[in-house]
Amino acid sequence: MSDGLFFEDLTVGQKASFGKTITEADIVLFAAVTGDTNPMHLNEEYAKTSIFKERIAHGMLAAGLITKVLGTQLPGPGTIYMSQSLKFRAPVRIGETVTATVEVMALHPEKHRATLRTVCTVKGEPVLEGEAFVSVPSRAALAAQRDAAE
Repeated sequence: MSDGLFFEDLTVGQKASFGKTITEADIVLFAAVTGDTNPMHLNEEYAKTSIFKERIAHGMLAAGLITKVLGTQLPGPGTIYMSQSLKFRAPVRIGETVTATVEVMALHPEKHRATLRTVCTVKGEPVLEGEAFVSVPSRAALAAQRDAAE
């Protein structure tokens, strides 16, 4: 397995992060992919009448950065999302850098699963918080599969 961790490599407290500056293109592309064309995200005139007074990014665009961390860093390739809770705390504006951080909170060895704290911040302040539950590739399970195939 390349650039990822097996379940046996995880420890409570491990963290990984990824930051991305949200652009106009990100919002337009996210709207195109999801079909979420809420004018709050796409129409400056409409957004000026809102409580935010300007366009904001889709909340799920910021949340999507969590999947980048889970699938490429911690635990990494082979990780399977099982559930995710989210609480949106603040809007993300165009040009702001969102940092997604994942932290191992609990390990469940019987099925090679992990509970992770997930937080996205802008300038150190949370814009969303939640918890992920994932299935993680296991070195022992992979070895058992290889042995069974031989």
